[in-house]
Amino acid sequence: MAYTIDLSGRIAFITGASSGLGAQFAKTLARAGAAVVLASRRVDRLKELRAEIEGEGGDAHAFEMDVTDHDSIKAAVARAETEVGSIDILVNNSGVSTTQRIQDVEEENYDYVFDTNVKGAFFVAQEVGKRMLARAKGAAPGTYTGGRIINIASMAGLKVLPQIGVYCMSKAAVIQMTKAMALEWGRFGINVNAICPGYIDTEINHHHWETDAGQKLVNMMPRKRVGQPEDLDALIVLLASAQSHFINGAVIAADDGFAL
Repeated sequence: MAYTIDLSGRIAFITGASSGLGAQFAKTLARAGAAVVLASRRVDRLKELRAEIEGEGGDAHAFEMDVTDHDSIKAAVARAETEVGSIDILVNNSGVSTTQRIQDVEEENYDYVFDTNVKGAFFVAQEVGKRMLARAKGAAPGTYTGGRIINIASMAGLKVLPQIGVYCMSKAAVIQMTKAMALEWGRFGINVNAICPGYIDTEINHHHWETDAGQKLVNMMPRKRVGQPEDLDALIVLLASAQSHFINGAVIAADDGFAL
């Protein structure tokens, strides 16, 4: 007998959905039955992704949002809940990085990374979480009001890597943020977990793996391979589902063993 996870009737809000892992998460959750809200600054890319998902028979909506702008976050979440419905699942995926040695990091580099990866991620989760909390506190006994918040951290939050120290610091903060939210919100049926992906082949870095530097990095990996976006499909669906009700505050490395 086959085992399936059905997200029909659930609404998932995905940040950084215009490309890379965010786009893959959106397609995967839509295929599992969820209505997906695609949020990013690049609206044209969101519209293309929405058309792709709808072409497969999925339900998708595209909203502009800048995670470094608190008003933009509040407006996008409010619009999503007004036009689509209450958000059941948040995939907190937006992230940026810079490459510099520690001594070369300027204030603007630091702020660029932390404003998106930490401050932006926090206030997106807070805005969605407050709405989940309000529903949980006002619900009749036995009514489903729980939520799922999935913060996308990185194996760089578990293992420090050279020349991306500020990025590593930011993702370590996301991991602690996940645990803090899980501790405070768990009793309301809101499960907050973090995924720490390893190196994944996406459109942004695809050509890097063919370079000498890229090949050198691949050869440093435990199984000398780079992951594919679909390698995270099963994990994102599980954490978004009701079946993950006993998983809260988990920090799950999906890095092929790189951070060991």
